[in-house]
Amino acid sequence: MALELEDIEEQSIQEKFEQVIATEDKLAIREFLDDQNIADVADLLSDYPDYEAQIIANLSIHRAASTFKILDFPTQKRIVSELPSFKTAELLNELQADDRTDFLEDLPKEVLRDLIKLLDPEERLVTLSLLGYPEGSVGRLMLPDYVYVYEHNTVEEVFQIIRKYAKNTETIDVIYVINEKGQLIDDLRIKEFILAAPDRQVRELMDERVISLNVKDDQEYANQVFKMNNRTALPVVDDNNVLLGIVTIDDILWVAQEEFSEDMQKMGGTEALNEPYLEISFFKLIQKRAGWLIVLFLSELFTATAMAYFNDEISKATVLAIFIPLIMSSGGNSGSQASTLVIQAMAVGDVDHLTDWWRVMRREIFSGLTLGSILGAIGFVRIIAWHFLMQHGVIQNLYGEHWMLIACTIGVSLIGVVLWGTLAGSMLPIALKRMGADPAVSSAPFVATLVDVTGIVIYFSVAYLFLQNVLL
Repeated sequence: MALELEDIEEQSIQEKFEQVIATEDKLAIREFLDDQNIADVADLLSDYPDYEAQIIANLSIHRAASTFKILDFPTQKRIVSELPSFKTAELLNELQADDRTDFLEDLPKEVLRDLIKLLDPEERLVTLSLLGYPEGSVGRLMLPDYVYVYEHNTVEEVFQIIRKYAKNTETIDVIYVINEKGQLIDDLRIKEFILAAPDRQVRELMDERVISLNVKDDQEYANQVFKMNNRTALPVVDDNNVLLGIVTIDDILWVAQEEFSEDMQKMGGTEALNEPYLEISFFKLIQKRAGWLIVLFLSELFTATAMAYFNDEISKATVLAIFIPLIMSSGGNSGSQASTLVIQAMAVGDVDHLTDWWRVMRREIFSGLTLGSILGAIGFVRIIAWHFLMQHGVIQNLYGEHWMLIACTIGVSLIGVVLWGTLAGSMLPIALKRMGADPAVSSAPFVATLVDVTGIVIYFSVAYLFLQNVLL
């Protein structure tokens, strides 16, 4: 017997779902699920993993596709593996081409081949075309369905074209103008057609200030173009300016989120996981983390080598060893700060790695000197205060009669180490970007390790300058 949904009106969605699913009434289940917001259905999938495939199968196909595209990849993969073949085919054919490509590109080749066979011939052709573009390119995000007109069309004809073809497109906010060769001439917001007289021609509305993306452009670059131009969609062209498709803002937002997650992971000293933390296998997680830990460990061995080189100085003036952690951490922290700030600035387009490197260096030189002077002054005052307390018998004498020279050594060393840290942290991401590498790999741990080694050299070089023929 069908469950009356109004009887459970006051209950939570989870409670309603449990009662509806217990009836095993497919009509009631579908009615309940189709009545929920897409985000609420996604929450049910998260709360009831045993019912993932059943929930998707009982949704109307349009809502199933809308829900499927906002799920994380492991959940999508589980659902497809559990759905009957006919339901999988129905779901994949309903998905927008870009969302379908985004899912298929991460699958193993043998699974990809099987799923491609389930697509309708037209959708299969589109999908294979999108998968043929380089990974991370705009082509992978492109929607091949859009509304285009010619410059000789009238506004009335434009609306006829929209009514005929727009049902297959994701957005009609912008209408694209092409010539007889299919080349992009202009893009016009639909508002401009709505406000224009029916007999006006498209060419009369054009300003030819079109903004487009190349199909081979990097997705991160596309994100910056969207941000700077306040568009909901942008046309995608090939090298001959032929219009191939469009990219919409919702896809770019997903890209931005994925890139942010990857950069955060890389800056933490690991490879990008590309999977949710709780979903990734233990051995794959170890594999992602071990590589950088080994690199950082081997790098730290240079620190030990540097300290061994100054072993005689340390044995003559053991007081210098007290401040080694302070010097190393100060340089590493300043380098990590600079690295993080510059990587973020490059990610959002504030810093152009080819033209702004000198401006960054100049700013970080002054920043490093200022921050180093602040920390150096604090270190200097600390030793002075300690000596004052020692004179009054409050604490033991650690620095001896040469306390002032030691205070100068610490103060000047901190200036040098912090300055070097800010320079290394800011310039390394720019250098890596210029060489074609990902600047996020110059992560905070890597910069800190680099500065540790050089910080020891700077510290003992300054100590030798001040304490030569005194303690050294």
